Amino acid sequence: MQHVRYWSVVLALVSALQLFAAGGRSPFSGRWDLTIMTATGAYPSWMEFADEGATPAIRIVGRTGSVHAVRAARVEGSQLSFEDPASSGSARWQIILRDGKLTGQTSDGGLRGVQAPALRHKAARAWTNPEPLIPLSGDLSGWVPDNPAVNHWVARNGVLENLEAGANIRTMRTFLDFRLHVEYNCPLGGNSGVYLRGRYEVQVEYEPSGKNDAFHGMGSIYGFIAPARLVEPRPGKWETYDVTLVGRTVTVVRDGVPIIDEAEIPGITGGALDSREGEPGPIYLQGDHTGGLKYRNITIAVPR
Repeated sequence: MQHVRYWSVVLALVSALQLFAAGGRSPFSGRWDLTIMTATGAYPSWMEFADEGATPAIRIVGRTGSVHAVRAARVEGSQLSFEDPASSGSARWQIILRDGKLTGQTSDGGLRGVQAPALRHKAARAWTNPEPLIPLSGDLSGWVPDNPAVNHWVARNGVLENLEAGANIRTMRTFLDFRLHVEYNCPLGGNSGVYLRGRYEVQVEYEPSGKNDAFHGMGSIYGFIAPARLVEPRPGKWETYDVTLVGRTVTVVRDGVPIIDEAEIPGITGGALDSREGEPGPIYLQGDHTGGLKYRNITIAVPR
């Protein structure tokens, strides 16, 4: 019986390789939700593999930073390897595909991965009334910092303020599909972000001109989607985001101006809490870059 199983696996692998060699779709094709295991803990990552002839196009998202292309990619049967130019030195990833799952090794540690869900959710027919997420009292009820030892978030008079760079903060509740209203006040030189489900960052920044392109500037889905329309900068003033997220489809309205219209978010952005894209997640505010950011009137509505 063991010999039968062995030759069945061999024949299936040979058939898959013959199909790929003949111009078929690589078994690595698609998007993958990854987890990297290090000596000090795990962090989420993401990979997209696109068939483009003999040389595949591969891009990844690491612990932080933006989505970026890899180099020196090589596929040999059920094994994939490439170099990550965002890592110091020659950081080569070695990945094996078996039974629809990935395992492997990176410069940071071990890797495991599963295919990312399509998240083709139906649009909501109706939404609940918007519910406030910021407490009016002077505590952080309903919110939790990721590093209490360096937490500088305070709540007063309905405003969440990050006094200086330190911890990020998230809601204790989690959400799947929703309509989110956020009012934010970003000072000149400030950098923050609103993470949807704790995985997809809507950028908030007024850093020096020229530092960030459209894919990394105010209103972008960091690294993936640039705003289609520009809105006059207003550092130090209150502004608004109205964000609708259904599955992977996102719409962003900034100060009443539609800047992203039903665009698909390919995968997690740098700094995500996890890579479990099919699960609900929190609203997550970035506070580890700069202080001075203020948020108020954060409300959420979910499908009825």
